[in-house]
Amino acid sequence: MKKIQMGTSPLQGSEISLGCMRMAGHTVEEVRTLIEVSHAAGIDFYDHADIYGQGESEILFGQALKGTSIQREDLVIQTKCGIRPGFFDFSKEHILTSVDKSLQRLGMDYVDVLLLHRPDTLMEPEEVAEAFRALRESGKVRYFGVSNQNPMQMALLNRYLDEKIIINQLQFSITNTTMVDAGLNVNMENAAALNRDGSVLDYCRLEDITIQAWSPFQYGFFEGVFLDNPKFPELNKVVDRIAAEKGVTNSALAVAWILRHPARIQTVVGTTNPERLKGICKASDVELTRQEWYEIYRAAGNILP
Repeated sequence: MKKIQMGTSPLQGSEISLGCMRMAGHTVEEVRTLIEVSHAAGIDFYDHADIYGQGESEILFGQALKGTSIQREDLVIQTKCGIRPGFFDFSKEHILTSVDKSLQRLGMDYVDVLLLHRPDTLMEPEEVAEAFRALRESGKVRYFGVSNQNPMQMALLNRYLDEKIIINQLQFSITNTTMVDAGLNVNMENAAALNRDGSVLDYCRLEDITIQAWSPFQYGFFEGVFLDNPKFPELNKVVDRIAAEKGVTNSALAVAWILRHPARIQTVVGTTNPERLKGICKASDVELTRQEWYEIYRAAGNILP
């Protein structure tokens, strides 16, 4: 498994991360197996959030990890906070409390990365900076990032932080390509030319902020998976053909398509099926040509200008 340097930090993690949202509802033994299989396949980066399973996912992960021979120091653990029932909360008090509760559920002394989960328009960046400083100085969090934020939101936050954010987690998949569409349709009057995110892809590359792609198999906003879906006949025809040529699953090819981008995007996959996960991890060995990448992009319904 290839590694990615996270932002400007010395922290490195596997280019495929295991998202832990769907662990809730599984047994400790099932989660332990998933951790062992993922680690054996080269994954060392695990993505959590305080709201996943209302905290159950973190509890199960912590309990399951203790049943393995894997050392905590060999893993990169990330969690997120800021989403509360009906509102977002980036207050210092909530950030500090959320981290303490996540550490308690995980059974750990620290997490490697903390992300602010979706933007809070009532954010006071000075207060966030105070919270981050306290967490870093106490050793509870090593590095910080955000999710689903645009360039100006990140720039505002970075103005007050002692250390710049290293990660922005964004939705990106073959069927969710707004990050690249506008850049391919510059000076055009079509819908794809609309810049919906402030050129977040280019900004993150300029500022050395690692993008993490969430929901790599979903279309829309959690509307379903596009793989093997009759709604996307042309896309699946192309994906299946190229996957067969590369000797990997269609899921692995969907991840390889993301990994091919020179922005060095880390892909977060959330499967709880160990066999499927092993197949997905082979994406790290797939090399797509420019022609193949654009063929898949066009098969999803995108038209090049």
